[in-house]
Amino acid sequence: MQELARTAPGRGRYRVFLVGGASALHAGFRDSTIDADLYSDDEAVFRDVQGIKERLQLNIEFARPESFVPALAGSEERHVFIETIGKVSFYHYDPYAQLLAKVVRGFHRDVQDARAFLDSGMVDAERFRSLVSAIPDAAYARYPTLSRGAVRAAVEAFL
Repeated sequence: MQELARTAPGRGRYRVFLVGGASALHAGFRDSTIDADLYSDDEAVFRDVQGIKERLQLNIEFARPESFVPALAGSEERHVFIETIGKVSFYHYDPYAQLLAKVVRGFHRDVQDARAFLDSGMVDAERFRSLVSAIPDAAYARYPTLSRGAVRAAVEAFL
């Protein structure tokens, strides 16, 4: 976070979102991650990402939950502010969207992270269930490997 803030372009303000393992690590849900998943609506903030990766010997990937699962209504209002460093404000990407991606993927580490999201209070089980139920059928068209039934079954099995 310090390096991204230090190397951010001089003009403007930026928002960077921690996603997946990066979010779980920062929230204290785990001690390490293989890579730092990040997202920003202004990619200019990542202009020195190759240098940062080399200096910190860190794997950085650009991803957000909607790359893998349908969007949840109201996601933009649920990002969790972490801190502002210089011109960059850092957030946990919407925990409900992260939870959905982890539950659908279903790997052991993802399920552990998902459980931590619930146990920490960052997400509420009933609100999560409601948000998933409200995903419109048409949203699944962008995700040919997913179906409403399979997503609901994964969510119910997890909860």
